[in-house]
Amino acid sequence: MALIRWEPVREISSIQSEMNRLFNSFFDTPTAAGGNGGGGPARRWIPAMDLAETEGEFVLKADLPGLSEGDVSIELDDNVLTVSGERKAEHEERKEGYYRVERSFGRFSRSLSLPEGVDADAVKASFDHGVLEIHIPKPAAKRPRKVAISGGKTPSTIEGSDSQTTETTETE
Repeated sequence: MALIRWEPVREISSIQSEMNRLFNSFFDTPTAAGGNGGGGPARRWIPAMDLAETEGEFVLKADLPGLSEGDVSIELDDNVLTVSGERKAEHEERKEGYYRVERSFGRFSRSLSLPEGVDADAVKASFDHGVLEIHIPKPAAKRPRKVAISGGKTPSTIEGSDSQTTETTETE
């Protein structure tokens, strides 16, 4: 019987390889058949999105290759912006040989919460070369009220964003 030297580093590398294989097979395997309506397997498709904040607005960019404007829906309800759509599967029939399908397809829906007071009518969207761009103006911030205080019989003024009120106060 031959003795084999135990090398812990090789064991850790082996465990890491097995964990990588497990996670790759879990996240990359096609979903169960029937989920896409075509009877064949489909991968879950989640398009990449970037959200940037500028001084006056939020800008959302989504990569939607292979889609047109009609394939995408944008909804704003209760300060939640939802972008949804569907990329159709392209089936190629082959009688012989093997081929590999790596591009994902199917329905998707992405939602994000917006601050209170966003004006839905002011939201603008454009679609160019497979990139959806949504401009969401920031809600108008409430301005602080300025209160001027003076002594004697001079009126004190309270200024606000909605109206201007003048009050007269007397001191004895």
